[in-house]
Amino acid sequence: MTTKVSPPETPEAPAVPQRRLGARILAANTFWIALVLLALIAVFSVLRPDAFPTVFNFQRLAIETAVLLVLSVGMTFVIITGGIDLSVGSVLIFSGMVSAKTMNALSPNGSAINAGWGVIIVGLLVALASGAFWGLVNGLLIARARIPSLIVTLGSLGAALGAASLINDGSDIRSVPTALKRWLGSGTSFGGIPNLVIVAALITLVAAWLLHTTRFGRYTFAVGSSAEAARRAGIGVTGHLVRVYLLTGFLAGAAGFMSLAYYSTTGIAAHTTDNLNAIAAVVMGGTSLFGGIGTMLGTVIGVFIPAVLKKGFNIVDVQDYWQMIAVGAVLVAAVWFDQRRRRARQR
Repeated sequence: MTTKVSPPETPEAPAVPQRRLGARILAANTFWIALVLLALIAVFSVLRPDAFPTVFNFQRLAIETAVLLVLSVGMTFVIITGGIDLSVGSVLIFSGMVSAKTMNALSPNGSAINAGWGVIIVGLLVALASGAFWGLVNGLLIARARIPSLIVTLGSLGAALGAASLINDGSDIRSVPTALKRWLGSGTSFGGIPNLVIVAALITLVAAWLLHTTRFGRYTFAVGSSAEAARRAGIGVTGHLVRVYLLTGFLAGAAGFMSLAYYSTTGIAAHTTDNLNAIAAVVMGGTSLFGGIGTMLGTVIGVFIPAVLKKGFNIVDVQDYWQMIAVGAVLVAAVWFDQRRRRARQR
């Protein structure tokens, strides 16, 4: 009498139905989040039809959210892995500061106002490298030294901001190349679309492709769902986490260069809450704080919800204090929906 031996289950087989259920729940939540955004736009359009639903207003909305969107794109990858990065705002400031300092140093008389595109490209590369450096430091400490991401990035938040202040004795640099300001900061293309918005959109599309269609994205979801299961499935969890934080720092460097072009200053005191705004946008967009769930489309929607609230409240003359209350309420609601979603997946 022979005994029939069943073939061993692959590590991914038991998780397939759960992943499909999670995908359906996430799609439904993204749909409802999108409805919330559309409802906000509709309400403010009815309240102020002369001021809110205008091309100029939507153009300003897109420009004002471009830098935060790039930060939030990087944050999406981190939160999907189950981590957090509190340092992105400081890394943005540091990258912009080092970039501006470099462009000034390469220019005659120490002023980059009349600098050419050669100097500007060097400034861009320096900003990207500066952001990537902090991302690498975060990734190594989190993945290899196994220090909690909250502690590591809280430390790098202060370190990057302090380093940025030391570079120019606590003062902002305002001598930004005019060519950079005209092309990226205020320039337009393709029928009046701001170049800053185009750059942010291209970064977001590439990130969406990376997250949803490549092995890097699949590994990101796997690590966030269960790092131990991902390790047993042959995924190099340590190396992947380093790459995720490296990518997040790289994007913070890009955001720093974009901010430099738009505001024409390094803005040491202007981005201290960008980390919290990015986290709020990602969570409001449906990405789970517990990891393993998220979409780039949801992040885009999450970025625009507080922006629309702020712009709408300003137009209808509502005090800033109510804006903060409204954004906080939406954020708490998003976390509540996230917890409901997790409980539904566990059933």
